[in-house]
Amino acid sequence: MADEVQQLTRAFSGLGGLGVDEPAMVSALARWRGQPEKRSAFRKGFPGFFSSHGGDMDRREEEYMLHLAAEFARFRDLVVLWATHPWERDARLAHHVLHHHHHHPPAVVVEVACARSADELLGARRAYQALFHRSLEEDVAHRARDKPYCSLLVGLVSAYRYEGPRVDKEVAKAEAEALGAAVKRAGNGKLVENDEVLRILTTRSKPHLVQTFMYYKEMHGRHVEEDLRQRGEETLLETVLCLVAPAKYFSQVIWGRRRRTRKIKRKAL
Repeated sequence: MADEVQQLTRAFSGLGGLGVDEPAMVSALARWRGQPEKRSAFRKGFPGFFSSHGGDMDRREEEYMLHLAAEFARFRDLVVLWATHPWERDARLAHHVLHHHHHHPPAVVVEVACARSADELLGARRAYQALFHRSLEEDVAHRARDKPYCSLLVGLVSAYRYEGPRVDKEVAKAEAEALGAAVKRAGNGKLVENDEVLRILTTRSKPHLVQTFMYYKEMHGRHVEEDLRQRGEETLLETVLCLVAPAKYFSQVIWGRRRRTRKIKRKAL
């Protein structure tokens, strides 16, 4: 029975900190039907969620029950998003963050605008209009109007980038130089409000930007990511990574989520 308790405990602990292991959990719960002694052993073996309350009573800890509920909600949301058409999924994600988050975190809008192809972004914009009877562009402009990144987000969601392989290397080199000059001139100001920076990031193709950032490294001895991170330009950094290195960007997002989950679990022990 000890092995079975450990299996269920691992299932509730998630897959490397990324959520509940649904198949293992369902399998264990099905085998334990009508066996209260196994459920009692599980409660005693998982003190983060249950504490002794005298006699044979094990009381659940509400703080961690809320965490467990959030884990199940995340699994439910994952299934729903997986089954939804990608255009509708992106439209609904953008609408949710624009209308239901008080501080309007820009990351989701950046991801929808930059990690998709030109046609996928156009499809998301069409889905947004069909679902909410407004354009994504006007909602971004209105909801983020007081934020320094407003113009950047509007430009990103409005873009329809060239997706061919051709790059004018001379233009890319000139724009790498312009980016470096903008960083030097910015001082304590915000690059996210610089017109030249916005023009380059919101209009150029992804292959062009890859070439531009290569020249930037050659000219200035640092990756553009380093300069943006050092300056605290979080939205510009997310934009650059989503445009030219989406795998790197999303791996960082997942790693950050895993660290937060592990921190919660350490508190439970």
